Amino acid sequence: MKRIIVSVTNDLTTDQRVHRTCITLVNLNFDVLLVGRKLNSNLPINRPYKTKRFNLLFNKGFLFYTEYNIRLCCFLIFKRKHILLSNDVDTLLPNFLIGRLFNIPIVFDSHELFSEVPELANRPLVKSIWKKIEQIFIPKIKYKYTVCDSIADYYKTTYNTSFEVIRNVPMKYINLPDSIADITLKKNTILYQGALNKGRGLELIIETMLYLDNSYLYIIGDGDLTNELKQLVSELKLTEKVIFLGKIVPNDLLKITSQAAIGISVEEDLGLNYKYALPNKLFDYIQAKIPVLVSDLPEMKQVVNQYKIGEIIVDRNPKAVAEIIDLMFQNSYSYQKNLEIATSALCWEKEEVKLKEIFYSINQFL
Repeated sequence: MKRIIVSVTNDLTTDQRVHRTCITLVNLNFDVLLVGRKLNSNLPINRPYKTKRFNLLFNKGFLFYTEYNIRLCCFLIFKRKHILLSNDVDTLLPNFLIGRLFNIPIVFDSHELFSEVPELANRPLVKSIWKKIEQIFIPKIKYKYTVCDSIADYYKTTYNTSFEVIRNVPMKYINLPDSIADITLKKNTILYQGALNKGRGLELIIETMLYLDNSYLYIIGDGDLTNELKQLVSELKLTEKVIFLGKIVPNDLLKITSQAAIGISVEEDLGLNYKYALPNKLFDYIQAKIPVLVSDLPEMKQVVNQYKIGEIIVDRNPKAVAEIIDLMFQNSYSYQKNLEIATSALCWEKEEVKLKEIFYSINQFL
C-alpha cells in the first residue's frame, strides 16, 4: 500500500479540511500518515488513519516555524513515503526539499494566501520571507489546489502557475441528531465557529449584541484574541448573552451547529487573504441548514447571492447589523428551501471528485 504523508502546523483535532482529505485518501486505498504538532490544550484524537504530533519547545513566532520545519524535515527523511502532501506555505519548504531528494511527487494544498494574512501586515521582513518561499517553490510544484477561484487567480497572476479549486465544503450531514445531551443552544442563537484571531469581525458582533433583545451569541473556538474578547464581553456587561464554548471536536460541533438560528462569517477586509476568504465554517452552517450572515467580500458574497441562503453586511455598524439579524430571525423559514438546494450542491461528496482525479493521475506514475 502506497504511503502519503500529510503535514500541517496545527494540532490536527479541528482541521476539518485536512481530515476530509485524509478520509478521501484512505478510501482510495492509500496508507495515510497525518503530521502536526502537540499543544497543551490538545483534544483527544481518534482517526481511521495514522497521526503524529510533535512536542515542540516553541509554539509561536519565528522559533516555532524554524523548529517545526526542521523537525518535519528530519521526520520525512526517515519515514516510508510515496507522496508528500503539504498544507499551506508553512509546511512547504521541508516537503519540497525531501520530495526532490527522494524524487517523489509533492502535492500542495493552499488553504489561504499565507503571505497575506493580517498578522504579517506590519511585519515586512517576515512577510517577504514567506513571499520568497512562495515565489521559489510554488511554480515548481506540478500538483496544486486551493479553496477558491480568487486565490487561484491570484497565484496565476502573481506566479504564472495554475491551481485546481477544491472548496472547503463539508461532508453531507446524514442522520444528524436533533439535539445533544451536554450542550443545548438557546432560542435565537447566533453562532460563530473558528479561530478567534484578528480580523474575524468578532468585536463587531459582540457589540451588536447590545442592540438585540432575547438573543444569544455562542462563540466556538480559540485563538490569539480569546482573552481580549472575553474582557470586551465583561466590559459591555454581556456575559449572559455571549457564551464562549472553547474548542469543540468536529463530531460534536456538527450537532451544536444544527441548533443555531444564524451562522456568521463576518471577516474584515484586512488584506487579500481575508478579502478572498471562503471559510469552511460558511459551508458548515449551510450543511446544518441555518441561514448565514457574511461580510461584503467577493467569495462569500457570491455563495450567498447564488443560493440566496442569508444576508450580506454592507454597513459594519452594530445597530445596522442588529437590524439585519432581527429581520433574519423574523424570516428564518424563508431561507429553508434554498438551504436544501445548497446542501446538495455544496458537499464534499461532490467536491472530492477533483481531489481523486489529482491522486489518480499521480498514482499512474508510481
